[in-house]
Amino acid sequence: MKLSDVLVKPIVTEKSNKLSDTSKTYAFRVDRRANKLEVKKAVEDFYGVTVTEVNTVVVPAKSKSKFTKAGFISGRKPAYKKAYVKVAEGETIDLYSNI
Repeated sequence: MKLSDVLVKPIVTEKSNKLSDTSKTYAFRVDRRANKLEVKKAVEDFYGVTVTEVNTVVVPAKSKSKFTKAGFISGRKPAYKKAYVKVAEGETIDLYSNI
């Protein structure tokens, strides 16, 4: 798998911002087929930091339904994989530089 396909996008939420401030851990949405070694290599190459630890989580699919004028609509949100990446002490990743 190419390294450009591994990282989908960074996850920017209140929880991930708190993790990045307190424990230098950043959250990324990654490809479902990517393993921890590929995630580590991709983050080190794209952001120029030293990664010390990678934890991955597969978020399960969710059923969603709503009632509209057209009737009852039901569907599913797809499953995805999240990676929590901890960088070395003294290093940071600037996620807001591209905005």
